Amino acid sequence: MRRRFWIPLGGVVVALAVAAVLFEVLGGSGSPAAQPRARVYRDVTVCLLTDAHGRSGSQAAQVWAGMQDASLAAHTQATSLAVVGPATVANALPYVNTLLQQRCAVVLAAGAVQSAAVEQVAAGSPKVRFVVTDGKATGANVTVVAPSGDLRAEVTHLVRTLVH
Repeated sequence: MRRRFWIPLGGVVVALAVAAVLFEVLGGSGSPAAQPRARVYRDVTVCLLTDAHGRSGSQAAQVWAGMQDASLAAHTQATSLAVVGPATVANALPYVNTLLQQRCAVVLAAGAVQSAAVEQVAAGSPKVRFVVTDGKATGANVTVVAPSGDLRAEVTHLVRTLVH
């Protein structure tokens, strides 16, 4: 007699579990405001080269925020790489080359040392666009952004322009 009670109860529990899963998978709420679970990115990566402080440095934080804004609008991927060790151009060059090997479409450099390193390799990478915050570059694929003013907004605009 007890066994007869548990079999139908088990069937009811399984049926309710299946119904709950189907409700979630099929978007049971039907709400148009439901947010997607994952962002779909284009095959475009925008990369930031920073000093040892990473994205927390004052210039780097503004550049990173601009990159994030552009990423949301243009569906690009954003990544960063901090130069570890001495603050010299010679030390920063391998980091720039690492970003180039990662096939970054746009490489942004925050800081004078990083900008100088980018300027040295830019001419040899004409398909990559470079943005430097401190520099005097004149290459066709290098854009200089003044670190004063609204750096975040300028970076957002530049990245969106360069990836389209």
